[in-house]
Amino acid sequence: MKRVLSVASECVPLVKTGGLADVVGALPAALAAQGWQMRVLIPAYRPLRAQIADWPEVFAEEDLFGGRGAVKAGDVAGVPMLLLDAPHLYDREGGPYNSGGVDWPDNPQRFAALSWIAARIAREGLADGWRPQVLHAHDWQAGYAPTYLAFGGPRDVATVMTIHNIAFQGWADAPMLGTLRLPAHEFHPASLEYYGGLSSLKAGLVTADKITTVSPSYAAELMRPEFGMGLEGVIAARAADVQGILNGVDEGVWSPEAEAVPYTSRRMKGKAANRAALCEEFGLDVPGPLAIVVSRMTDQKGIDLLPQVLPDFIAGGGGLAILGSGDPALESAMLDLVRRYPGRVALRLGYDEALSHRMFAGGDAVLVPSRFEPCGLTQLYGLRYGTVPVVAAVGGLADTVIHANPAALAADVATGITFHPTDAPAFAQALRQLLALHAQPAVWARLVRHAMAQPVGWEGSAAAYAQLYDGILR
Repeated sequence: MKRVLSVASECVPLVKTGGLADVVGALPAALAAQGWQMRVLIPAYRPLRAQIADWPEVFAEEDLFGGRGAVKAGDVAGVPMLLLDAPHLYDREGGPYNSGGVDWPDNPQRFAALSWIAARIAREGLADGWRPQVLHAHDWQAGYAPTYLAFGGPRDVATVMTIHNIAFQGWADAPMLGTLRLPAHEFHPASLEYYGGLSSLKAGLVTADKITTVSPSYAAELMRPEFGMGLEGVIAARAADVQGILNGVDEGVWSPEAEAVPYTSRRMKGKAANRAALCEEFGLDVPGPLAIVVSRMTDQKGIDLLPQVLPDFIAGGGGLAILGSGDPALESAMLDLVRRYPGRVALRLGYDEALSHRMFAGGDAVLVPSRFEPCGLTQLYGLRYGTVPVVAAVGGLADTVIHANPAALAADVATGITFHPTDAPAFAQALRQLLALHAQPAVWARLVRHAMAQPVGWEGSAAAYAQLYDGILR
């Protein structure tokens, strides 16, 4: 099989803070069916060190940005893993990127180290004889991997840089150029320099052979100032090398057939039972559509719009169950909604994977009012579970949900509700449409059935990645 090294900061089932981990964990199995063997390199954070204690060491560097680093190889839930064990960088309390909401001050070195080791593996291979033909870097944490490979002399390994969320860019001050082992002569606007400093994401974008994003619409949006966040010019300059490939979901993990009360698009009684159980769990009594929100609480996700649009939705018979955490001000606003609408709005702060499954199994609709969304997995889970997506028409949300306009309903192809722009009036109108559709049982049943028929797995996306890899083999 052909070989690819995937480099990222997180991967399910070992560590997850967001959708990146799901994608990185799902790709190896999906690509195996396309003839590609993918191994995944991530840091060995403190909670993972005991698990890998007896894994064989397959690569090492004695001076890895201040201490020894060793790569250990093993298999986790069928995913071939490489973990970079560097205690001076990763063995600490807190999350992968911060502690108590404050970023680790040495994050530039911590993730440069991950990229450095990835580039060395690409050049030299592992002790077990494995060496990749393609290096695939994910987001800013792996951005320097293509860079170290590009500036390290002749190479025979191709590189791909994937943007999962351009809002995070891996900033470092210019004096860190030498510390990060980057060539001084490349510190100029056409290469590494970024507004007077450094960005590991920009470095990856200018040095990788190909750039991908996680949806076609997001690929186009990133070339515009309102979405590119300062990097739109860099991406536009490389437009010929940019490709949008939608994410998928693991249909074995996210499956209504596998929930506590299973159901299918042809046998929906289980959906009603799950709805009743979810209402009981949250203490809700909702005569109309039960909407769910499973999200980080940030302005990006449009959570601040909920207090403006919910009063009319509640008055129309709707209800809302919320799972998430984030901005304290938004958490407080959600708690206020619970106080204002007891029995119709409920909240669980934090994240609970099992609860999220129960919410998708029991909800009638899932709300995703994002201001930008590179791909989004939440709406894909909604489609899979027949939990009708109500989404802002941006990025991957626009690419995956077919709006229930009169033409789409007449053609029997609608799968959800989209709205634009991402503001309160448009969102409120989308919720009015949700109420109206839910009040028509035959129309609603067709909408749910078509949502569940949409392909949301990895097969098509994996084929697109395999074709991309094949096209850049050196």
